Amino acid sequence: MGKLTGKIALVTGASRGIGKGIACVLGEQGATVYITGRTVSQGTHPLPGTLGETAAEVERRGGKAVPVAVDHADDAQVAALFERIRNEQGRLDVLVNNAIALPYEMTQPGGFWEKPISNWEIFDIGARAAFVASWHAAQLMVPRETGLIVGLSGYVGVRYTYNVIFGTTKATVDRMARDMAIELKPYNVASVSLWQGFTYTERATENLKTVAGMANQLNSAAGSSPEFPGRVIAALAADARIMEKTGGSYINAELAQQYGLTDVDGRVIPSLRAERGGPLWGAV
Repeated sequence: MGKLTGKIALVTGASRGIGKGIACVLGEQGATVYITGRTVSQGTHPLPGTLGETAAEVERRGGKAVPVAVDHADDAQVAALFERIRNEQGRLDVLVNNAIALPYEMTQPGGFWEKPISNWEIFDIGARAAFVASWHAAQLMVPRETGLIVGLSGYVGVRYTYNVIFGTTKATVDRMARDMAIELKPYNVASVSLWQGFTYTERATENLKTVAGMANQLNSAAGSSPEFPGRVIAALAADARIMEKTGGSYINAELAQQYGLTDVDGRVIPSLRAERGGPLWGAV
């Protein structure tokens, strides 16, 4: 039995990348994992990965996955997702707000005024949709007085990375996690944001090939697998003293060292606090 046996989790944006990595780890640790995404069929997205493939990998590792096609820009679809979780499980123990829009222009050179206003979708999915999912999750968690809501952020919360909207989105995720924690704390529901550094996702690997100068800027020793944040989240979800951390933003590499975790290849992922800055918010 894994340390999350019997837990119900939801990971948004899990067709590929970090979301897939997190879902696989949570499932491997015994959780029933609901996963959302928009890619149902191969060939409909320029990058590899589908909801079905993520679900199959979770099941291959001994977990249970429930794939649900959801566009997190559509509030009605999100509401239907949580109603399904309520009807099928009657509870939700862990919500991981991972979904974000990553338009092509985000990693391209140029000022914000030179890029389409439609790039605001980064914020709409990365911040607003995270709030909507948290709103629904809290209604399942508060009555039971237990639960964990995780927002994915990064050094970009305090250090310019890629573009204006991306930084604005991640700084919002940090502050939202803190303020939600203040309101949820009386009900024993935890809320944190986690800072993930460079991750070898399908998108990042492609960017290394196509974005000028990106490979030269990367500290390859600090790069991690998409499953690394999942290991940290699994440890948090199993931590009986999680409320001592609620409201804070934490660097995954530092939490991993606290919990004695390594990446899938056994490497200790270094913190980049000294080079890129540290979180503004501590526990409440």
